Amino acid sequence: MPRGGVLAYAAPAGLGKTTLLAEIRRRAAAKGCTVLSARGGDQEQQVAFHVARQLLQPQLAVASDTELRRQLGSWYDIVGPALGLCTAVAGAPPDPQGLRDGLDWVLTHLAVRRAPLVVVVDDAHWADPESLGWLSAFAPRSEELPMLLVVAYRPDELPDTGEEFTGRRSGQRPLGLEPLTSGAIADLVRDLVGDHADDAFCREYWTVTSGNPFEAVELAAKIRGLGLAPTADGAHELRDLAAAVKGSGLIARLERLGTSTVRLAWACAVLGTEISPQLAGAVAGLGDEAVADCAEHLREARILAGTETLEFVHPLIATSVYKAIPAATRVALHGQAAWCVVDAGLGPTAAARHLLETHPEGDPWVVKELRAAARETLRAGAPDAARRYLARALREPPSHDERAAVLFELGSASLLTEPATTVNHLRAALEEPVSDPALRHGIVYRLSQVLAHSDRLVEASELLARESRLTTDARSRLRMQSEKFMWDAFRADEPDSPARSRRLARLADRLTGRDLTERYVIGLRAWDATLRAEPSAVAVGHAERALEGGLSWADESRGFEVPVLVALTYLYADRPGRAEELFAAGTAEFERQGWRGAHLSFAYTLLGYIRYRRGRLVEAEDFVRAGLRLAERVGPRTPAHWYAVGVMIEVLLARGRVREAEQVSRTHDFGEPFPAAVTFPDSQTVHAELLLALGRTDEAAAELASVGRRLDPRGMRNPAWCPWQLHLALAEVRDTPDRARDTALDAVDRARQYGAPSAIGQALRVTAEVMGGSERVKLLEESVDWLERSPAAYELARSLVALGAALRRGGRTREAAEYLYRGLEAAQTCGADGLGEEARAELAAAGLRPRTLRPAGTDTLTARERAAADLTVRGEDAAVALGTDNATVTLLLSAVYRKLGTDRAGLAQALRHTGREPRESAPHA
Repeated sequence: MPRGGVLAYAAPAGLGKTTLLAEIRRRAAAKGCTVLSARGGDQEQQVAFHVARQLLQPQLAVASDTELRRQLGSWYDIVGPALGLCTAVAGAPPDPQGLRDGLDWVLTHLAVRRAPLVVVVDDAHWADPESLGWLSAFAPRSEELPMLLVVAYRPDELPDTGEEFTGRRSGQRPLGLEPLTSGAIADLVRDLVGDHADDAFCREYWTVTSGNPFEAVELAAKIRGLGLAPTADGAHELRDLAAAVKGSGLIARLERLGTSTVRLAWACAVLGTEISPQLAGAVAGLGDEAVADCAEHLREARILAGTETLEFVHPLIATSVYKAIPAATRVALHGQAAWCVVDAGLGPTAAARHLLETHPEGDPWVVKELRAAARETLRAGAPDAARRYLARALREPPSHDERAAVLFELGSASLLTEPATTVNHLRAALEEPVSDPALRHGIVYRLSQVLAHSDRLVEASELLARESRLTTDARSRLRMQSEKFMWDAFRADEPDSPARSRRLARLADRLTGRDLTERYVIGLRAWDATLRAEPSAVAVGHAERALEGGLSWADESRGFEVPVLVALTYLYADRPGRAEELFAAGTAEFERQGWRGAHLSFAYTLLGYIRYRRGRLVEAEDFVRAGLRLAERVGPRTPAHWYAVGVMIEVLLARGRVREAEQVSRTHDFGEPFPAAVTFPDSQTVHAELLLALGRTDEAAAELASVGRRLDPRGMRNPAWCPWQLHLALAEVRDTPDRARDTALDAVDRARQYGAPSAIGQALRVTAEVMGGSERVKLLEESVDWLERSPAAYELARSLVALGAALRRGGRTREAAEYLYRGLEAAQTCGADGLGEEARAELAAAGLRPRTLRPAGTDTLTARERAAADLTVRGEDAAVALGTDNATVTLLLSAVYRKLGTDRAGLAQALRHTGREPRESAPHA
């Protein structure tokens, strides 16, 4: 497939960029290329997606709505509003990154379907920030597609969002344009004015125009109109004529055309590009006949061009005319333009850019239009533009009753991009006298959410506590209590966590789950039970209750925290298959909604974490890398970034790539100060695990002890969630073996209390490592026994290798071989390369060769595995029914648990959720 690329031209005004791009468009069309063209406008920079619409709308708007839906698929509701192809549907808007991804898809699709594609953008320095940022980010991809992206801009005016076109990052410098030489000017003069132009005339011509192509062409037109002889005798008149072509000379020439013509030119300068004569006439206060006459005068004067649609002959002319409008008149014309575009049915967004240029006058109509424009623009995925409109509405100012609502909308528009600004606006909104309880409650919910996401959990909790005491509505009070429970659960410094747990338990036990608020409370109860190591069956039972009525991951007013916590409840309870189903559904919601920033980063990262817990380390790494890439676009040290880096370190450590994990930590500044929030996995614990792997035992022990002091007083005792005790025991064993033993045994007790087989098996393995002696083999055998009942393939592989090594050292080579071979095969299947090397070394030390390993299997159950699963669910003796021994059944069921992602307690449900209903009768061997 032909490859494309980027062609950028950077030159000051008037050096021929527009003419050059027009020739590129002509030649591309002549060669059969599909050409997309757009032009930035000085007056349209505030209009979100103005350039993107010019590029893509003509290619898509010709299709019917049905055909458009078919072409765009799931992107229809995401990119359609931004491109003006459809109205926004109800619900939360896409985030800016989600919208960019959608535009990427559309342009890539066009490049493939209509290749070769040439995309031409003139005056990119005036492109709106949303379009320029998108094109700049897309530019590197053009090299992989059959498309050429051509842009032209003035280098001194290009915003930072267009940095990709400067070559500073890619090293591909833009092409510059130079003024014409004296010889080139002479050729141009003789071509445009007459072959008889003499050398003296041409030399003076070059001097007065400085070789600027625009001025040279305009001056030639002026000379032809006056009939000036191109000789040495006429050369002295060139300087005055050249002055009339630009700046004050141009304006003086315009003013000689008459008052009505000047008014039309001013109206066109205010309207910008793609000017409707009727709309320009309405702004100028002229009738149709007057508009036609004035437009003709302006065409003759080479100020305007076009008939059906008017445009300035050159942007320099447009800028000169706009700047010549007296300031007060210019403001009035923008105000008139706003009224006219609304009357013409062009909508509030078209009016908003004009209202931004007007002076505040306390006009309710202005506030109404700006708020409506902000809603449209926000729903189209341009929060920065929406924020500009609302900030202007606030200065109007709105009426006393509206002020809180405008502040709330302004805060909401800033939520994803400027959380600190959001807090200020929402706090200001709460200080206003709010008569509508629903509005006040909405402000409280949004403010608590942004405070929590800014790592200000104490403030979020205190706000909800205060407001819940003030509200008289029982359902609103319940929701505030539920959100307070949630943010308190994340607080590392909560003063009385056990008391909160008791209150939460009492509340959740009496709720039925009749609405979303009640289900959120019940979901929080499931997570609280998980943290406190209540029996896993209790936690899962609450999770099932929370899911009965549904939990949306993409409810803008709620956040996605509780659905995530419910899914993680299943993960830690050894039901990762069920957790993965929930995460897959949540990820699909994010993608449908166009949430492809922090939300999708969390989803991919935690999907990777689930795969890590299942022992699918290669897949885990792929997911986490995708989450980390998205998190890097969100920003460093954000919650999404913390989670992605932390999980990546855990995965790399499990794969045996310790130095790479260290490099990830350094690259992303993963260390103190850690977030104040309790997270999953706990960031400080992950950092200490890395220190331990690097041999920095004392530092690791200090950090892990700090984790214990933070979590234990809060009753967060579940080693399945945060195995800080297990790492601490390994860090303590060298200097204080007795303390290490006690720490590990306490972790075993906590794991048994929780009851998840993987947690018990992992804790027993670590206990064996720190105890040694005659108890070591016994503990490891028990560890393997528990892990064979779990879906934790990597932890099972670790215990198998550890048991094989312990048996070898005890001289029990034959038994050691069985476990080492199994451990090696499991490590290979998991992608745990370091563990595989350890197993090979142990086999070599035993005088054994690693045998040929079987290729990793699939998640499809074999007939015997399926039979064993069905018999187990029905409570029958699988060994008797299958005519085999219990050890074989154990291995069959162990494979089932790993493939389905469940333990014995969740086996029946896992079979149902995966479409494998238990059979009425199982085939016997």
